[in-house]
Amino acid sequence: MAAYFQDYLLHLADNTLILGQRNAEWCGHGPVLEEDLALANNSLDLIGQARLLYQHVATVRKDGKSSEDLLAYFRDVPDFKNYTLLELPHSTALAPTSRGDRDYAVTIGRNFLYSALMVLVWEGLKGSADAQLAAIAAKSLKETQYHLRHAHDWLLRLGDGTDASHAKMQAAITHLMPYTQEFFTPSAMETAVVKSGQGVDTRPLQASWNAIVDDALAAATLKRPAAGGFVTTGKTGVHSEHLGFVLAEMQSLARAHPEAVW
Repeated sequence: MAAYFQDYLLHLADNTLILGQRNAEWCGHGPVLEEDLALANNSLDLIGQARLLYQHVATVRKDGKSSEDLLAYFRDVPDFKNYTLLELPHSTALAPTSRGDRDYAVTIGRNFLYSALMVLVWEGLKGSADAQLAAIAAKSLKETQYHLRHAHDWLLRLGDGTDASHAKMQAAITHLMPYTQEFFTPSAMETAVVKSGQGVDTRPLQASWNAIVDDALAAATLKRPAAGGFVTTGKTGVHSEHLGFVLAEMQSLARAHPEAVW
């Protein structure tokens, strides 16, 4: 059971770290200055959440070796347990590298779909049997509520904007929605931590998530694509080819100087 709880904490932490890293790729490249700063702050919130969760993993392990830096920078692709949605590039084209043309609509769509889930998950985790996770959830919920509001506002602005912005936002939602099936497909670690009272079962949250998503899409004059297709398995360590590019860039400095003290 302890191993499942560690995996669950890593799942939560990896989600926030990888999305934080992806959003940080807009730093200096935002469509307008205010948004450049907004996404940078969003990334800082997410990476701050990751730090708290990794620190908790290190405490739970009690091996005297684990640390937030070790867990973030010295694990490889199969060790990460983030949703596949969060590692995708900012494009509907799925270019083979993490670089290339960025589509802001994809970034907004992903942030909206993920934040709509996490406001529900963090709310549930405030009642976790693990006191430290409950405290992290309470802090993270406040930040995620802002992230959801920011993404929701831009979803409306782009969806109900010009013909070009509407087309881009619709393409982004159509591209991203199939990956959200992973949110509600339970894994062994999730089943175990729900049973122990430490985690949250996302399946009962799906109706509330659907309501948030459907209301926003309707207001933005966007159509929700039909569910179906392959269910991704990032949270069990089976990822797309894109995560390797994210980690290569994110981990390069730490791996080049593994003994460095900053």
